Amino acid sequence: MAVLFVAVLVLLLLVLCLSSALLLRWNEVRFSKKKGLPPGTMGWPIFGETTEFLKQGPNFMKNQRARYGSFFKSHILGCPTVVSMDPDVNRYILMNEGKGLVPGYPQSMLDILGKCNIAAVHGSTHKYMRGALLSLISPTMIRHHLLPTIDHFIRTHLCNWDSQIIDIQLKTKEMALLSSLKQIVGPESGSISGAFMPEFFKLVLGTLSLPIDVPGTSYRRGFQARKSIVSILRQLIVKRKESKESHLDMLGYLMNTEESNRYKLSDDEIIDQVITILYSGYETVSTTSMMAIKYLHDHPKVLQQLREEHLAIRARKKPEDPLDMDDLKSMRFTRAVIFETSRLATIVNGVLRKTTQEMEINGFVIPKGWRIYVYTREMNYDPCLYPDPFSFNPWRWLDKSLESQNYLFIFGGGTRQCPGKELGIAEISTFLHYFVTRYRWEEVGGDTLMKFPRVEAPNGLHVRVSHLN
Repeated sequence: MAVLFVAVLVLLLLVLCLSSALLLRWNEVRFSKKKGLPPGTMGWPIFGETTEFLKQGPNFMKNQRARYGSFFKSHILGCPTVVSMDPDVNRYILMNEGKGLVPGYPQSMLDILGKCNIAAVHGSTHKYMRGALLSLISPTMIRHHLLPTIDHFIRTHLCNWDSQIIDIQLKTKEMALLSSLKQIVGPESGSISGAFMPEFFKLVLGTLSLPIDVPGTSYRRGFQARKSIVSILRQLIVKRKESKESHLDMLGYLMNTEESNRYKLSDDEIIDQVITILYSGYETVSTTSMMAIKYLHDHPKVLQQLREEHLAIRARKKPEDPLDMDDLKSMRFTRAVIFETSRLATIVNGVLRKTTQEMEINGFVIPKGWRIYVYTREMNYDPCLYPDPFSFNPWRWLDKSLESQNYLFIFGGGTRQCPGKELGIAEISTFLHYFVTRYRWEEVGGDTLMKFPRVEAPNGLHVRVSHLN
């Protein structure tokens, strides 16, 4: 009986292996009928190579490049995709949006951030939405409205950290979200933040997942969280319309776009823009702030020069005086630290485009509807661009020409360069200013960091904080 059981088990395993091999082979043959495609593999039907991509991350990309070169096909995040790791091809793709290429973000991200968000639209729609957002975060707006709000919030947020062990990852996440919420809805942020924050955290996790709408999946939780957030924002918009009061915050401006750019955003468009502003600012500001604290802890000479820069600013001011734009402009080394943190940690791995027609790129035919993943991560470690690329060396960015070199895609590229870049730098600079002039810190130890698909500390990044003086 035992022998029979073993024989049946072996037979089942053989059938399973054979079925798996046939499925993989069938999927490869199905796509091989399309002529002129780049080399590569497509993995399983429906799921493709998403599991390998998310688990192995950069190693998956390096292995595929070693086998197929810097331009190869795959099937990730629910869509057939061509991955480009070639710097010149990447630059061409990013600089030629509209010529058969549009944003190609994963379906999960489109569903959860909304189909009206600026990252998803293109053509004239993208133009007027980008114009509206740029007006929100113009130098004048930053100087007179946003920076005072940021300064007051961060100054308060960093109070009472002395003699505590804190999770700097959680603190920077809260800071990034609540600071943005304060800029967008002003004083009303206090009444909605308690309900808003947990839903927003679920929304973020759902944006980078397979769009499988069944209970228990990150996608389902993220999409349900979006519904809750939309309800909160819609109630706020209705309340403001009924009160007819003017509000000098981002939401107030978005509700009155007709006065400034001849186009009135619908409520759905406003809500999607608010969610997108929160999402993009949250990811970059929180993660860069956390990693800056990590790198500064590990590089005392960098910390010393950064602290000297900020103590010199404080010496010129009264204790209660907020930071102003002149202070930000004087933070040359701080800006260098932020750029180097973004480069070395690779906060953004790449961007996605989608073909609107069959087109030829790099000598290969890309079918209509395929996505192109402009994978820029490896460019951050190119020794030709950044000598000794794996060292944390902010001094390299004091050469301002490095910010304008052709292969700098830390903040996106082409017409899709991050419109909130300078606002994000202002937020991180303000956080670093108050943190390094108030506190010293040491890592508690034992925390691990993941670099892909997101930079994060799965169990938090804990530091023991003490007062500087």
